[in-house]
Amino acid sequence: MTGTVAVIRGFGPVFAILFGLQFISMGAMEMSGPFWPLRIEELSSSGGIFALAGIGVYVCPMIGVSLTSALWGRMGDRYGNRLMMVRALAGLAVTQILVSFAQDVWLILLLRFLQGCCAGYIAPAQAYGIQITGGRNRGVLLTWLQVATNVGSLSGAFFGGLILDASSFTTINLTAGLICGVCAVAAWVILPRPAAETSEAGRGQARQNQAFTGQAAAPVWGLLALTGMMLASRMVLQVPFALYMTEVFRAPHWVTGFSYGLLALGFVVAAPLWAQFFNDRPASFILGWMVLIAGGCALLTSLAGLTRSVEYFAVIYLFWGGLLGGTTPILVALMSAATADGRQGSVLGTAQSWQQIASVAGIAIGTGTAQIFGLTSVYPLVSLLYAASLFTALGLWFLARSRLPVGDSL
Repeated sequence: MTGTVAVIRGFGPVFAILFGLQFISMGAMEMSGPFWPLRIEELSSSGGIFALAGIGVYVCPMIGVSLTSALWGRMGDRYGNRLMMVRALAGLAVTQILVSFAQDVWLILLLRFLQGCCAGYIAPAQAYGIQITGGRNRGVLLTWLQVATNVGSLSGAFFGGLILDASSFTTINLTAGLICGVCAVAAWVILPRPAAETSEAGRGQARQNQAFTGQAAAPVWGLLALTGMMLASRMVLQVPFALYMTEVFRAPHWVTGFSYGLLALGFVVAAPLWAQFFNDRPASFILGWMVLIAGGCALLTSLAGLTRSVEYFAVIYLFWGGLLGGTTPILVALMSAATADGRQGSVLGTAQSWQQIASVAGIAIGTGTAQIFGLTSVYPLVSLLYAASLFTALGLWFLARSRLPVGDSL
């Protein structure tokens, strides 16, 4: 942990600003997250509309992000990632304020889709962070930005509940829109413009960090596939989870929320440790561990589906979250390190789009499986999907090993 603290200090004050902006803005957007079904149910004229819009209110932003993130990434490479961060925050502010006044279900879905199209904050923030730090310790940097997103989401849902208890759903969205607007102004005023050219020392450090992949790099398309498969595996449970907890464990709502939160807690605690462990390691080493992590996820989700003890189930979720902390941020860092400096926005935007597509696919698969085969089928399905990820990671590991110079080892 001491090494991690030293690395973070080495990033300088700009990292603290980036972390704060991501924590606050993502928290603001998640204030309404858990409560959309209440709003949709209030405005729906029938059960069928509620069922459709209840899923669409979450999926529409994902579709918007998946369609535009790569475009915004390319725009960031051309016009600057700092400008794209300000644009995204401003877009989130405007659409969130408009959503707060919407009284029609279909208008809300349209605005949520446009919100996703206008968003795309995370990818330029990642590219900006890599640019401003000269590519140093990018795995640690991207992991901590992901931690900011997760912690912001958890705290945002809590504060959203407090606002809803004291006021209304409209107040939640207005507050979120104003917070994002303030973040947009802060990003424009406080964040420095990256130097057009890095210093010689910075270039040397960046070259050193290219050893993160070097000749052992797996192809970016393969890393995208593995990232999408592992993310889709987790998102299968997004819709059935609460129903599963009620049917199998007869759990009260606070136990359901607590168990689900343990997944995020495990991620937040373990992700920085994974990042430090993988820092400056070659791709072959990291992909070898991805095989083990995918296997661990397959085992844990299989056990989660077998146990009828809610206590064991909660512990499994904590450890599962810990394993997930070593997946997405690290794989995105590998993609970044395998890409030229002038195309960081593009590759990170593509990664963000692919993650959203995988999330939508996972949600659709999980919802369909639960309806056709029953809730008890979802955890065996997740375990099988992680097993497929294991074989994908194994293939990428063999490919990375084949590119190693003779005499090198894992």
